Amino acid sequence: MSSGELVGSYIVPVHPHTVLAPEQNEGWGRLRDAYDEAAQRIKDSGADLIIIYSTTWPSIIGHQIIADPNPEWVMVDHDFHELGSIPYSFNIDEHFAHAWNDANEMRGLKSRTVAYHGFPIDVGSVVALKLLNPDNSIPAVIVSSNVYANRAETTVLAKACMDVVKNTGRKAIAVTAMSLSNRMFTKPIEPKDDRIHSLKDDEWNQKILEFLSEGRLEDVGQLSRTIHRQIRVNKVVAFKPMWWLSGMNQNRNNLTGEVLAYEALHGAGGAVVHLDPQASGAGDKEYDEDDVEIFTGERNVLDTIEDTSSQEVKQQFQDSTVGPKLWEPTETEGSVNSDAAPKPVGAYPHARRVGDLLYLSGVGPRQPGTNAIPGGPISDSNGSPLEYDIKAQTRAVVENIARILEEAGSSMDKVVDVTSFLVDMDRDFAGYNEVWAETLGHYGPTRTTLAIKALPTPIAVEMKVIAKI
Repeated sequence: MSSGELVGSYIVPVHPHTVLAPEQNEGWGRLRDAYDEAAQRIKDSGADLIIIYSTTWPSIIGHQIIADPNPEWVMVDHDFHELGSIPYSFNIDEHFAHAWNDANEMRGLKSRTVAYHGFPIDVGSVVALKLLNPDNSIPAVIVSSNVYANRAETTVLAKACMDVVKNTGRKAIAVTAMSLSNRMFTKPIEPKDDRIHSLKDDEWNQKILEFLSEGRLEDVGQLSRTIHRQIRVNKVVAFKPMWWLSGMNQNRNNLTGEVLAYEALHGAGGAVVHLDPQASGAGDKEYDEDDVEIFTGERNVLDTIEDTSSQEVKQQFQDSTVGPKLWEPTETEGSVNSDAAPKPVGAYPHARRVGDLLYLSGVGPRQPGTNAIPGGPISDSNGSPLEYDIKAQTRAVVENIARILEEAGSSMDKVVDVTSFLVDMDRDFAGYNEVWAETLGHYGPTRTTLAIKALPTPIAVEMKVIAKI
């Protein structure tokens, strides 16, 4: 049998709107049209296998692979059940699934197959297969996303898969079912009001799509480290599929990429992207990862900076956490506290309700969980000045404000007054003011900006907010 190959790769969104309600929002309709275009391209490619890596099928014990030859059920999304149900009956290549499981174990991975009636297929895989393979003419295989897997483990998973593709002579399509930004609205919205949840999310989505449109898939894998440190919740689950897809494509950086659609899905960023293996001429790149062949089981999952790519970045992370000790937010009558906001540096709550008003304590740019400062701190642990990005800090402040407001049942459009504090008015006012215009300025609260000598942590900007409930 001739050696197999990967004949195409796709990135597709996971939410059920494209299947059940494309007519309710123009953006959802454009995503559905892009899905249909991708389905036709897959058919025209002569592919005889579709491989799905889905972020909506998390696993804890290794990776799992669907090996039931014909899983049938009715999928109802946990969040969007009001849209309806999706009956499915899939054509799964059980022989490939078992071979992939064996190849995983040969390369040191923990893996197992799942093959019993009634096992629910996740929403991302259901949506992808319903739209990319509507007549079930192409056999498929689905693999889970292990929540603890680092890049080394994810790369080995891809290599094991390609072992089987090549050994069985298959013409395979690799599909990652995923969101880009994954922050969603926490309340029901009207379809007409759907949009990307925040400016920062949209900016990172656009950067990812810019790289993908140039076929720079491996650069996206590298960029995921930076995004990981700046998105709302510090986690890499959203970028594991990029690592896997890069591994499936031999970590190439010169694919031919095309973004077929990019739209909002209840606040999250959804895109349909086609990556053709044909070389685009974009050029090579520096591959900064260990090119592992066998997984040895060492993840360092408790090391919060394990996924950074250089000592310089590690030092920047460490420098960004200097300052006073952190406190648990105070819990009293009327207080509002959020795990999605940075811990206070004293005995006070994130916010307090008084009547129909919400008073926020001073909010800075520190990130929840890591205490890192987007844009970098203004000084190191010895008090020596450092270069920093006031725009990144200001955006992070606005993001933290939005999280606290959301926890309290309020929102950015209900902010009525803001007092801002700048450590260096001459240096930073212009950048701070630019971000204000792009964010809070849209909602028209009153504002007072004060120059101060210092703040308790090495940050350049803090805001005090009053909002309606």
